Amino acid sequence: MKKTIIYSILAGFLLTATSCNQEYLNPSAASETQVTTDINGLITLCNGLQYRYTSTRAGVIYTSITANGLTTKELTVLNAGNGDEEQLRIGGIGITTNNGIIRNLWAQNQLVKANADLILKNVGNVAGDAGTKSGITVYASIFRALALGTMAQFWEKLPIVSGTNAPFVTREDALKEAIKTLESAATTLAATPVSSTFTSRIVVGIDLTNTLQALIARYSLMVGDNAKALAAANKVDLTKKSSFNFDDATQNPMFFNTFGNRNVTEPLNATLGLPEGLRPVATDKRLTFYLSNPTGVAAGGVNLGRASFFTANNAAIPVYLPGEILLIKAEAAARTNDLAGATAALNSVLTKTTDAWGIGAGLPAYSGENTATALLTEIYRQRTIELYLSGMRLEDNRRFNRTAPVSGNAASQVERSRTWYPYPLTERANNTANTPADPAI
Repeated sequence: MKKTIIYSILAGFLLTATSCNQEYLNPSAASETQVTTDINGLITLCNGLQYRYTSTRAGVIYTSITANGLTTKELTVLNAGNGDEEQLRIGGIGITTNNGIIRNLWAQNQLVKANADLILKNVGNVAGDAGTKSGITVYASIFRALALGTMAQFWEKLPIVSGTNAPFVTREDALKEAIKTLESAATTLAATPVSSTFTSRIVVGIDLTNTLQALIARYSLMVGDNAKALAAANKVDLTKKSSFNFDDATQNPMFFNTFGNRNVTEPLNATLGLPEGLRPVATDKRLTFYLSNPTGVAAGGVNLGRASFFTANNAAIPVYLPGEILLIKAEAAARTNDLAGATAALNSVLTKTTDAWGIGAGLPAYSGENTATALLTEIYRQRTIELYLSGMRLEDNRRFNRTAPVSGNAASQVERSRTWYPYPLTERANNTANTPADPAI
């Protein structure tokens, strides 16, 4: 993935926030016109999307996993000198609008979306074969959807277009826009398979066909469209992997910044930060997958990290997990009162001993009450374990109506310390007309 570094630098020149009208040209960088009117330039920009989304401490992978993990008790801060992380650990009104992690999470997602929009706007106008243009369209659509979907997991409202004083829409509308983008890409891919020219020049790892359906399922579930979520989940081939890949030049950001040096954050405890009643049983094989010391003390103080997908600079991070897709099926079925379907999908997670990523619980089948309420509680419990450190627990915690925190009451922060994040000060300064008021907590 070394070529991604070159591509990302080029992409970075194209879309950066400025507060003045004067343009300063970099003689060693291609202009936007040069890049967007050439199919090779658009492929370069596609590779830049992945670099911006996945790499460095400012990227979406690090900021989303870290912010979510600290807000939902998956992680704790090892060194209070990491002030931005410490704010997120404390939560509540202690998170300021100039928090660097929140600022980067917002800005990098916006830049990914803006670059994806630029690609999608121009792909139809460049010369090139249909299969290569199809690949460009699908790839940019995936990252556009990821950017919108990720932001919708942390903020109540967000802009979905770029521009001065861009209007904000509700998170539900942003999720629907992400789904629309993915569905359009799926139609494109079905009509025109991707060319070898595209696949030979794009960073390897993402399975386009299955990722489109997995993300449609994910975001449809978040927006409450259970039928669409179930239909898309049923189209995902669970034997195939889809991943963000890294190497020693473009490092896995969680290993490089967190688990490779043990100076920023680590798992809060050996029970994944879960409260009584949701904690995994000691025989759950996923504990040894996600923790390096699953039998350690329950209150931190030991190195519990360096397991799962954060073991080395070149360790791949999944775009989605087979267990997520199975649990989407279970939840969608339970929410539509298909209790038999929900139980069957839930048991697929409980009893599996491995999957494409080597994750398996190895537990007995579900034996609880045959009610939607009881099944949904168990489905949530399994999501918190199966999808540990995936960046999705905050979204899940709200969707399953878990106990919300109360401003000024630390005792209320049992499962999450915030419900929504405040809008970054940089956005409010640059979008004075439309940035909403910050949520209380």
